[in-house]
Amino acid sequence: MQKRTKALDISKATKNSVWERDKHRCILCGSPYAMPNSHYISRSQGGLGIEQNIGTMCMSCHYDYDHTVKRKEIKTKFREYLISQYKDWDESKLIYRKWR
Repeated sequence: MQKRTKALDISKATKNSVWERDKHRCILCGSPYAMPNSHYISRSQGGLGIEQNIGTMCMSCHYDYDHTVKRKEIKTKFREYLISQYKDWDESKLIYRKWR
C-alpha cells in the first residue's frame, strides 16, 4: 500500500474512537443507523484518515454531503462539530502532505 493511500484510509482504531466520540449516532441527524466513515476533507482532496477529519454519518446525510447542493451547508455543520470536539482543531493539518 502506498504511503498516501495508507494516510488517507481510516483505521479500525480511528473508526472506533470516532464512533465513541459521536455517541454511536449521525452527527447531523442523530440517526443510530450510521457509520464513522465520512471525511470532512475528502480523500480525493488529500483528507487524512484521522479523528479530527472523520465524522459519523448515516447513509442519507453522507449521500447529501457527497452528492448534492447541500454540501456547503453540511460542511459548515461538520466543521462546527469538529471544532467543538477539538480545542486545537486546524483544518490545514487535515491534508496529506508528502514532505511534512
